Amino acid sequence: MDTVEKRLQAVKFRIQTAARASGRDPREIVLVAVSKTFPPEAIRAAHDAGQRDFGESYAQEAIAKMEALRDLDLHWHFIGPLQSNKTRPVAERFDWVHSVDRIKVAERLSAQRPEGGGPLQVCVQVNLSGESTKSGVPLAGAKSLAHAVAALPHLALRGLMTLPEPTADEVRQRQRFGALAALLDELRDEGLAVDTLSMGMSDDLEAAIASGSTMVRVGTAIFGARPPATAALDR
Repeated sequence: MDTVEKRLQAVKFRIQTAARASGRDPREIVLVAVSKTFPPEAIRAAHDAGQRDFGESYAQEAIAKMEALRDLDLHWHFIGPLQSNKTRPVAERFDWVHSVDRIKVAERLSAQRPEGGGPLQVCVQVNLSGESTKSGVPLAGAKSLAHAVAALPHLALRGLMTLPEPTADEVRQRQRFGALAALLDELRDEGLAVDTLSMGMSDDLEAAIASGSTMVRVGTAIFGARPPATAALDR
């Protein structure tokens, strides 16, 4: 039977295989299970199989799941586009935000992060492929945004995220991911304590890991196909 547990283990095996092929320790790579549009029961099944990090793109939907699963020790990652007027629930309830792409969003997250809850872990999202339909700061503006975010209180800038255009060409995949890895190195050289590359999904996680990814975001390979109305939103 094809279950969440079996699919999760298959994804973990892919991660381990890709890491070892690149001479990396698989423990360096965090798997974020993208659970958006899936019910709490699917998340509970993944938790029971050992998964702890989950990615959501819609705050209202995610908070309902948090309430339903409050008995579990889970780490919640916001991975979708974030409007500046909808930052409060994300600042208050999530552990990570991968999709900071402008300073106004970062400033609001910083101001709305509750005292005593620890800093919100954030990544700057970079639009490497230049698609007008994708969120993310252009590559040329990524470094200045990263430095501005790093200076804000209540946020911990951890690194960079990207969501490049889909392609089956592994050479092109590696070129895109390699550009983000090079940018992270430049930020380190400029004094920022960044350690995270959030890149790679169900169809390209091998190329991402070969390029240095430390977080892969996988949805359909773990939870199965989404309903047709939401499949186009898959990340």
